[in-house]
Amino acid sequence: MRIAVVERALCKPDKCKQECVRVCPVNRACSKCVWVDGELKRAVIDERLCIGCGICVRKCPFAAIHVVNLPERLREQLVFRYGVNGFEIFRLPIPKQGAVVGIIGSNGMGKSTSLKLLSGELKPNLGKPEGADWSEIARFFRGSELQPYFQKLAEGRLRAVRKPQEIDAIPKYVKGTVAEALERIDETELRLELKEALALDNVWDRNIAHLSGGELQKLAVAAALVRDAEVFMFDEPSSYLDVRERLRVAKAIRHAAKGGKYVVVVEHDLAVLDYLCDYVHILYGEPGAYGIVSLPRSVRVGINTFLKGFLKEENVRFRDYEIKFHVKPPERVQRPEAVAISWGHLRKWLGGFELTVAEGEVYSGEVVGIVGPNGIGKTTFVRMLAGELEPDEGYVATKLGVKLSYKPQMIVREELEGTVRDVLTKSGVNIGSSFVQSELLLPLGLHKLLDRPVSELSGGELQRVAIAATLGREADIYLLDEPMAYLDVEQRYAVARVVRSLTQDRGVTTLVVEHDLIAQDFLADSVIVFEGEPGVKGSASPPLSLREGFNRLLKGLSVTFRRDPDTLRPRVNKEGSRLDRYLKNVGEHYYSVAVEEEE
Repeated sequence: MRIAVVERALCKPDKCKQECVRVCPVNRACSKCVWVDGELKRAVIDERLCIGCGICVRKCPFAAIHVVNLPERLREQLVFRYGVNGFEIFRLPIPKQGAVVGIIGSNGMGKSTSLKLLSGELKPNLGKPEGADWSEIARFFRGSELQPYFQKLAEGRLRAVRKPQEIDAIPKYVKGTVAEALERIDETELRLELKEALALDNVWDRNIAHLSGGELQKLAVAAALVRDAEVFMFDEPSSYLDVRERLRVAKAIRHAAKGGKYVVVVEHDLAVLDYLCDYVHILYGEPGAYGIVSLPRSVRVGINTFLKGFLKEENVRFRDYEIKFHVKPPERVQRPEAVAISWGHLRKWLGGFELTVAEGEVYSGEVVGIVGPNGIGKTTFVRMLAGELEPDEGYVATKLGVKLSYKPQMIVREELEGTVRDVLTKSGVNIGSSFVQSELLLPLGLHKLLDRPVSELSGGELQRVAIAATLGREADIYLLDEPMAYLDVEQRYAVARVVRSLTQDRGVTTLVVEHDLIAQDFLADSVIVFEGEPGVKGSASPPLSLREGFNRLLKGLSVTFRRDPDTLRPRVNKEGSRLDRYLKNVGEHYYSVAVEEEE
């Protein structure tokens, strides 16, 4: 089975010499295999005539064409296609009543499309341009668990609610306070219960326009859970949330499944996915071209399989490397000769908020992780280091004229104009530099997106552009505020490698605010832990080793992790379990040794 995909957003026949049409050997033999459709304003490829030579793929200046050979058996498993030469998805995740089903995979593989198909926002067309009726869809899924599911959906006996991936636009469409918004849509009288479960007390009477990213995320989750529905779908529900809030949201979503509901979740934080789900489907394929949904697996086996990059039952290798974890964290070595910034005991008052910071120092070539609750003063601290804010007490010692390059937590798409190339150039990134291309654009996968309008980018693509715009500038201190939001596991791994490489090569200091502890484990050399009461009082530790810092953070949250014996990845322990009690007693909350599973 051969499929040809032309990415609509990338194909620009009016800006190229239409190389795909000119070089196609079938066209040159007087047949019509590739042509530019005037109405669609893009190239079209006849898959029946395509010989799979790949010349058009290599010659396309915008990398808009994919020609892929797939196993013939998949022809009968095609569920949906976005028009002629559009993205295809094969098979679907299987929702299960009373259980939480997770979806994991790279961005651009069809995870959000799967949710839309299962929620009824999109109707399976079985690859037919004219679409398919419900009787055809019922025959297609005959004998599977999806047949009764889609029959109920078609008959209106299933109502689905989907929490979208991007929550930044909520203030545009929802007005008033949090309490007013939830009261308008509450169909189950659960809003007060969720107010307590999701710790919304502090923002209950606050205007939605003034909410932070994490607060918007909790509002979006609550808005889904107060609806009277049989199917709940959550697209990346942990973005912008700190560790404590991620566990709160996970518990609330799991509680919804206990009532016999169908719950499906797309999530990239492996610890949250593991804690939240009962089963996992892996999506693999080629981003922007096609996605294949794997067979369901238990959550532990599914995540381990994804990390190894090999589906044993299907005999498919979808990644040529494993994602590996280490148990022994690096020790922080004192380097007095390489001090980049040092500070005394700092104190700062901002309105009714008080921040105190213990004396410390960071070194050139060091990546410092910053962890702690939202609204606890992390950004205020970095602004004091950069000289943008003066401490009320204490001092900051640094070189004169220190430059700060900052990526904010929330990226406002409307403030960015033009293409990716325009945004990077305006940010001071020298796109023509071979170093920038090889060490920044290529690893982050932005070389194909340079001519894409920013308005057309997905959340993950926009995040990578913001990271590149920040790291591509000349600076002494780099601050990345939640750089992993909307990124898949593989992209997080790539960002971690880029940040570490650039920090060490340039001899600069990078501070990373990130709530995904597994990502911090990849990234950081040391960690600063913030504690206190959000919005009222915050305190920060000096830079600590990863072991000491993570133990300090998780002890305050009363959470412990165990290590999977196969992959060494961290897994959250059930509160009060024998292993949880033991690890708390010995004071080892994160870097514990691998143990046999206790489910």
